[in-house]
Amino acid sequence: MRPTRSSLRRAAVIAVAGTLVTGSLLGAPAQAAPASPASPDAAAALAAQLGDRAAGTYADASGKMIVAVTDAAAARQVRAAGATPKLVSRGADKLNAATAELERSAKIPGTAWWTDPATNQVVVSVDSTVTGAKLERVKAAAARTGGTVRIEAEPGVLTTRISGGQAIYTGGYRCSLGFNVRSGSGVYYFLTAGHCTNLGSTWYSNSSQTSVLGSRAGTSFPGNDYGIVRYSIASQPGNVYLYNGTYQDITAAGNAYVGQAVKRSGSTTGLRSGSVSATNATVNYAEGSVYGLIKTNVCAEGGDSGGSLFAGSTALGLTSGGSGNCTTGGTTYFQPVTEPLSVYGVSVY
Repeated sequence: MRPTRSSLRRAAVIAVAGTLVTGSLLGAPAQAAPASPASPDAAAALAAQLGDRAAGTYADASGKMIVAVTDAAAARQVRAAGATPKLVSRGADKLNAATAELERSAKIPGTAWWTDPATNQVVVSVDSTVTGAKLERVKAAAARTGGTVRIEAEPGVLTTRISGGQAIYTGGYRCSLGFNVRSGSGVYYFLTAGHCTNLGSTWYSNSSQTSVLGSRAGTSFPGNDYGIVRYSIASQPGNVYLYNGTYQDITAAGNAYVGQAVKRSGSTTGLRSGSVSATNATVNYAEGSVYGLIKTNVCAEGGDSGGSLFAGSTALGLTSGGSGNCTTGGTTYFQPVTEPLSVYGVSVY
């Protein structure tokens, strides 16, 4: 659905962003020390190095990084780097070709797609509005990939989440502040969703819109879903409100990975938890398509837009949209925060 005006309530904005060494016994044969477990970033870098011989990475239930590969030589390389290989039949080339087919033939509002490295498939989800001829288009596109694509039904309607950590206001609309950031020269800003910053240039801390926070300095939606507002007031703390009277300090920004435990803060439904189920997802909203999103099983509702996705003290994303709700559960997508940080030349603190 398109953004709707929320029931506005007065709220003071609290700035959110928010070796194991082994030896050998005397006389025992010399052996190489086992590799240290690969970090998520190291596993992702290894997959990129392997190119089409890899098919993504994810963390299993124990937190161990898995790299999907297509041949035994690649598997040995993965083991040597400290990660666990999983042999699959489709490499990155086949998965990318399937995604390109969906981009050509199935870009319909209410659909989204991503690569599932655990099943070695591209998953396309369809919400309750994708029926009849539209659903047949999706099925036909999936059939042309020879089993690389599977279709899943998504409960509810896929929408952007208008209105969202703590409340911010513009033109009768409410959204959530994502993360406070600053430039190298010491100028302070905050990030939020681009479908929010598209709505107005001046942002306020109260529903009556008498207390100015700042002015829009950039916005990008669709395609991306991020925007930046320059503060006109004093600098703000670099933390996220946890909706229990406490805050999480944010000291770094990073890239999400499949299987990662995460939390989300938003002005409608407060603090919610879950995990990352996909990265680099394409989502087709009624307002346009957005690319490269983080898919999670964290719920969200209208008013949570722009709010913070984080893991511990690391900023990960800005609430973009999804389906479902926080009563029955749902799916929420997030704009990775590293992109606007790079585009605008700012950092969390």
